[in-house]
Amino acid sequence: MKIFVCIKQVPGVSEVRIDPQTNSLVREGIPSITNPFDKNAIELALIIKKNHDAEVIAISMGPPQAEEVLREALAMGVDQAFLLSDRAFAGADTLATSYTLALAIKKLLKGSKDKTNYLVIVGAQAIDGDTGQVGPELAEELNIPQITYVQKFELKEGKILVERIFRTEEIVIIETRMPALISVLKEINTPRNPTMSGVVNAYKKEIKVLNAEELKPDIRKVGRHGSKTEVWKIFVPERKGDQIIFKGTNEEVVKELCKKLKNDKIL
Repeated sequence: MKIFVCIKQVPGVSEVRIDPQTNSLVREGIPSITNPFDKNAIELALIIKKNHDAEVIAISMGPPQAEEVLREALAMGVDQAFLLSDRAFAGADTLATSYTLALAIKKLLKGSKDKTNYLVIVGAQAIDGDTGQVGPELAEELNIPQITYVQKFELKEGKILVERIFRTEEIVIIETRMPALISVLKEINTPRNPTMSGVVNAYKKEIKVLNAEELKPDIRKVGRHGSKTEVWKIFVPERKGDQIIFKGTNEEVVKELCKKLKNDKIL
């Protein structure tokens, strides 16, 4: 059984900067981290590996420095790591990204005896784009079932049984067979920290780089050429208004607050 975990390198800051010319995130000079939701995906894959004798493969698409997040995944216990990196892939939106990831997974499945006995795990969303679109689009590219917003997971006799968040206060139980794709929430587990020996071993392993020549994509479907999303404007909202601190007894504070809300036509 193979488990593919798709991970992303994201800016490791709470407030991002935007390039007004390209309408894209400024990444130069900003520390990068593994997308937090993707760490939960890695952790689930490693739990499944322990219980079901699976091989865990991490895949990331990005520039050469994205190798850092793959090293972290290897340090946590992932078996193999692949970086999809090529100038042709640059500027990809979620659709072009999903197409490229699907090509890599299909290529890695070619040598498998059972090409249907696999699971794809992704984080529910990335903290930079925050769209949550790559998982569902990847499942469509692979033509496999998908279950999003998973908070509990069980694998038994080739069947997947999950709890999925549905709307705000509803949970649904869904069952399907592999192959399948699931996107996971933070509530599903607590990611482990890499051990010292894990870090050492991670830097001994090779990270294979798959470029456009190896994946042989339809060039019209990757990078900017394959991106159907056009960003007109992206910006960090300006903070409006000053902070107000009310002082006095509880009754005085409540009275003053209600007066303020009424004057601002909120009440």
